[in-house]
Amino acid sequence: MKMKSWFSVVCLSLGLLGASATVHADDDITLGRTIVFENTDYGAPIPLLVCRCVDAIQVKADRDMYLRKVVATFKNGDTKTFRFYRNIKEDDTTDWRELPYKRCVKKLEVFGESKNSSAGVRVYGRT
Repeated sequence: MKMKSWFSVVCLSLGLLGASATVHADDDITLGRTIVFENTDYGAPIPLLVCRCVDAIQVKADRDMYLRKVVATFKNGDTKTFRFYRNIKEDDTTDWRELPYKRCVKKLEVFGESKNSSAGVRVYGRT
């Protein structure tokens, strides 16, 4: 009998570990990184190797920069422009810009200018 109860406890513990992973599934993922240069009119592309399903995006700057917009291209070819038009300080993030529903992002393009010679930009997605 002891072996049967021990086996039940082990199975229950493993089941609870699996359930905890699904509870924390609402995480932020890094969609990509790029570098924005000073005095540029073109966007810095972030091609994604795998289509990532997200319902919101957020931008983080590694240095001071002026962020104009981020253009997201989806799996079906549609695009969505997120307009920011604001200064971002070093290691600061923008607010979350939400989509109406989860979409599969295939490519990102960041438009902005660096205050110095260049600034690293990270784009996060919320699943």
